Amino acid sequence: MLKRFFPLLLCVLLTACAAPAPEPAQQQVIAMSIVMTFTAYGGEAEAAVTSAAEQMCALEASFSRTLPDSEVSRLNVQGRGTVSRNLGELLQAAGHYCASTDGAFDFTVAPAASAWGFTTDHFQVPNPEELEALLPLVDGAAVTVENAEEGYDVVLGDGQSVDLGGIAKGYAADLAADIFAASGIERGKAELGGNILVWGTRPDGAPWRVGVQDPARPGEPNALAGVLELENAYAITSGSYQRFFEAEGKIYHHIIDPSTGYPADSGLTSVTIVANTRERPEPDRPGNGTMCDAYSTALFIMGEEKALDFWRTHQQSGLYEDAFDLVLITSDGRVLVTAGLADRFTPDETSGYVYETVS
Repeated sequence: MLKRFFPLLLCVLLTACAAPAPEPAQQQVIAMSIVMTFTAYGGEAEAAVTSAAEQMCALEASFSRTLPDSEVSRLNVQGRGTVSRNLGELLQAAGHYCASTDGAFDFTVAPAASAWGFTTDHFQVPNPEELEALLPLVDGAAVTVENAEEGYDVVLGDGQSVDLGGIAKGYAADLAADIFAASGIERGKAELGGNILVWGTRPDGAPWRVGVQDPARPGEPNALAGVLELENAYAITSGSYQRFFEAEGKIYHHIIDPSTGYPADSGLTSVTIVANTRERPEPDRPGNGTMCDAYSTALFIMGEEKALDFWRTHQQSGLYEDAFDLVLITSDGRVLVTAGLADRFTPDETSGYVYETVS
């Protein structure tokens, strides 16, 4: 028997203020299979949240692998083509993060994900021979993306297809940040499932409080492992509890290890990446939301030791790699918080986890 679950990832927590808070502009939209909520104060707030909601629908129409008329679907069928600026720059970024993580994040994992039914929601356990035959198609380095006059020219390897589910919502958060900046927004937030952007502070001047979902209690949205206090930051989570099914008493989650074709068995149940907002280094290169999304997937697949090694060696500014911090939750009941978040993370002492600060 197959069972499927789609719980929530992160939440933004609000607390009462001594004085009445100003009324925000707010828009909500369903896109990329999740509810997205945009809240803004100051500047051109109404225009900003309306534009953000519209942009999310446009991105879904371009990036979705399940919509037959999307740009990604056409690219997967044709194997090549000239794509829009948004899709092209995201594919270019995906190629970079594939290389920088030694393939732990790989946007060509689509054939293996499809074999498990995560594209169609008709879940199944594929036979090992089928997965073995599909693995040669999982190779992000085989994809070429080049600037063209009216977009980007993209060529996939023979038989390949791309899936941007592990990076697209982070890119969407970057676009929301662009809109907030251009609209003069003083403070606000964008909630894109497990992808959270907080802009400035709360109306009372305090940091935004972002709850990290307890993976052991996925059916309880308010069951937290802890709370982060953040300003001008992204907090993006990947976890085995987000989407999974059960077959013959065993749980299979949606984060596929590109090296095996199977759901990653890394000893982690949740990875949250936190990074500051920043201006794009160049107009056609995404910001830190895209980075956080790709790295949350990659580090989940790497497992605790390799994830922490990766964090330690990537604390430098660069074209794509800004400093970031981590909250790792392990299957043996520990929560690891990197030093840069230690004074901004409050554990939930009722959760039963053992908390450690890592440097």
